[in-house]
Amino acid sequence: MALLRSVLHALWMFVTVVPWAIIMLVCSIWMRGIPLYWMAARWLSWAVGSGARALLGIRLRVSGMENLPADKLAGAILLVKHQSTLETFLMPTLMPHPLAYVFKKELLYVPFFGWAMGRLDMIHIDRSQRAQAFNKVVSQGRKLLAQGIWIIMFPEGTRIPRGQKGTYKSGGTRLACETGVPVIPIAVTSAKVWPRKAFIKRPGVVDVSIGPAISSVGRKPDELMREVEAWIEAEMHRLDPEAYRDADATGGVAGGAAVEKVG
Repeated sequence: MALLRSVLHALWMFVTVVPWAIIMLVCSIWMRGIPLYWMAARWLSWAVGSGARALLGIRLRVSGMENLPADKLAGAILLVKHQSTLETFLMPTLMPHPLAYVFKKELLYVPFFGWAMGRLDMIHIDRSQRAQAFNKVVSQGRKLLAQGIWIIMFPEGTRIPRGQKGTYKSGGTRLACETGVPVIPIAVTSAKVWPRKAFIKRPGVVDVSIGPAISSVGRKPDELMREVEAWIEAEMHRLDPEAYRDADATGGVAGGAAVEKVG
C-alpha cells in the first residue's frame, strides 16, 4: 500500500508541476516578485498539502507560530533541520511571509521545476566560488529582507538521516550578523514518514516546531550557530525520541496538509 501511495503521489506531482510551471513562465512575462512567489506556493500546497494528506496519509502538527515576527516588513532568517525533501516544499505553505531559498545554481536547469524557480526572487549560488557566493548571498539577502522576504537555509547543508546530526555550518548566522536580523530555528521530524532519498513514503504525523527568534545583534556567527544547533537538536530529541533512543541511552548525540497548530 505504501508503494502504491508513493507512486500515485509522484504521478500527482509530475502531472501538476508541468502545467503549473508553464503557467508561471508565461505569467512571469508581466508578473514578478511576491505575486509570482505566491503562485508557486499554491502548487506546493497541492503537492505536499492536499496531495500528501490524501495520497500519502501525511499530517502535520505545527507549534510555535507565535514565535514568528508579526511585522509585515520584519526580516528573519529561518534555519531548518533538513531530513528530506518534504520540508523544502513544506515551508512556503506554512510561513506568512514569502521565502527566498539559497541553493546551488545547478537546480535552475531541472526541467520545468528549475525553470520556474529561476523566475522567483531566490538566491542561487556557484558553490565552486565560495567567497563570491557568500558576497552574493549578503548582497541579495539585504535587498530581499528589506522587502519583508525571509531567507531560509538548511545549516547542515544536505539531508541528514533520521536520528543523526550533520555539521552545522555558520553561513546562515553569518548572514544574520551581517544584516542584523534575528534567526529562527525550526525542527522538523519529516524522516519519520519521508526518509532521506527514499521513494516510498509512509503515513504518519510530522512535527514542525518553530523556536523563539534569536537576536543576531552583537553576536558572533559561530557562537550564534551553536545556540541554534543546540535548540534544534534538543527539540528533535524531544519530538522524535524513538530515533535518538540508542544515542540517548549511551549519553551521546547521533551524528496545506492537515495542520494542527499547537500553542
